[in-house]
Amino acid sequence: MALSLDRYHGAGNAFLVARRDRSAPWSTFAAESCEREGVDGVLVLDARDGDPPRVEMTLYQPDGGTAEMCGNGARCVAAWTADRLGLDHGTEILIETPAGVRPALVGEDEAEIGMGQVRFDPEGVPLAREEPLIAEVVEGYEVTALNTGVPHAVVFVEDVNAVDLAGMAPPIRHSELFPEGANVTVAAGTEDEFDQRTFERGVEGETLACGTGAVAVLAAAQRLGLSDVERATVSPPGGDLVVTVDGDGAATLRGPVAYDGRVDCSVPGAGMAVE
Repeated sequence: MALSLDRYHGAGNAFLVARRDRSAPWSTFAAESCEREGVDGVLVLDARDGDPPRVEMTLYQPDGGTAEMCGNGARCVAAWTADRLGLDHGTEILIETPAGVRPALVGEDEAEIGMGQVRFDPEGVPLAREEPLIAEVVEGYEVTALNTGVPHAVVFVEDVNAVDLAGMAPPIRHSELFPEGANVTVAAGTEDEFDQRTFERGVEGETLACGTGAVAVLAAAQRLGLSDVERATVSPPGGDLVVTVDGDGAATLRGPVAYDGRVDCSVPGAGMAVE
């Protein structure tokens, strides 16, 4: 079936957005389309009426798999929903993800998403060990492990641009310590300003931005004593993101989001319109 799908981007992360058709082979579509269309994933949505509006989100990644949560993807979902429904700025939208229900607010050219609770415990990451992994050497790098919707291995360095991310990240991403794998994020900075680069599982490469990674940077910095603030600007290559992590570990993510036009493509075997 030929389709014309919306394309959105949040801080450089680009996504195709489609309404759910449960008969469509979305995994195959994502694996074939992400590289061809230059996007980081396909967001398949199931909108539901309500006050506030609710939308179920599934992210299909370039390897054909799904991710429990994507901060920048969720912000794009919020913007798409607000655009489609003609919602006023500041209207709350509830986004249902495999990581839990996430509240979102859409402003002018930006969106904020609640990211839930940061977890360092081995069960929550998860880790193949009984103790948290805090600033311990893994594959030659000092790693702190946490879950901000998906597992992250955070490494603090002096200069993120001096790191051979494509070389150092895969051994950590596939370490036996991470039974479900992990995104690998390198960060540099202190207190309330950090640079960030992330190698994403499922993408199997570096992305221009990673919202869960930005949250992981501040949360890990707090845990390691590199920052004692609850709000920081985290800057991946795609743009600045504003992250908050409060004293109880509850996090939010705010940053730019924009509609980027329509993309003509096809979903083999789709049984209904999903644009």
